[in-house]
Amino acid sequence: MALALGKSIETEYRENLHKLSAQLRGQAGLLFTNKTKEEVLKYFNEFYAPDFARSGNIATQDVDIDAGPLTNFSHSMEPQLRQLGLPTSLNRGVITLTKDYQVCKQGEKLSPEQSRILKLFGNMMAEFRITMEGMWSNDGSWEVFTTTKSLNQTADPQKDEEEIEDS
Repeated sequence: MALALGKSIETEYRENLHKLSAQLRGQAGLLFTNKTKEEVLKYFNEFYAPDFARSGNIATQDVDIDAGPLTNFSHSMEPQLRQLGLPTSLNRGVITLTKDYQVCKQGEKLSPEQSRILKLFGNMMAEFRITMEGMWSNDGSWEVFTTTKSLNQTADPQKDEEEIEDS
């Protein structure tokens, strides 16, 4: 995509598109719309979807699993659960948690094992959000938006909108 837009002033398709193509790194996307800047920023500041926390995210709540049968898992999952650190045993083909287990504490950084356990138990502790990083317009103008929020923090749409308006 960056090649099609142009990587330099000499190769850009339209004025200042080389600045846009320089931003296309990692997980980035393009949105083409006739909506106003304000409408687009408002939409993305309010948009989010629940997601599973990944390793390195901060736990937003305490998660404990009570001892007893884990009927949502097939018997073949028992070794995997034990490898993740859960105290399990197999009783008559049913996985059983032999004692209460604390997966994580609120405010602590999640390990890969903790994030995998949370996912297996269907606990969504993160939010998927889209951050607008810049805007190119048909008149050739290019505007960069700045944000200061960390990926591990819960986003505050009101604060984000104020930061964008101030820049």
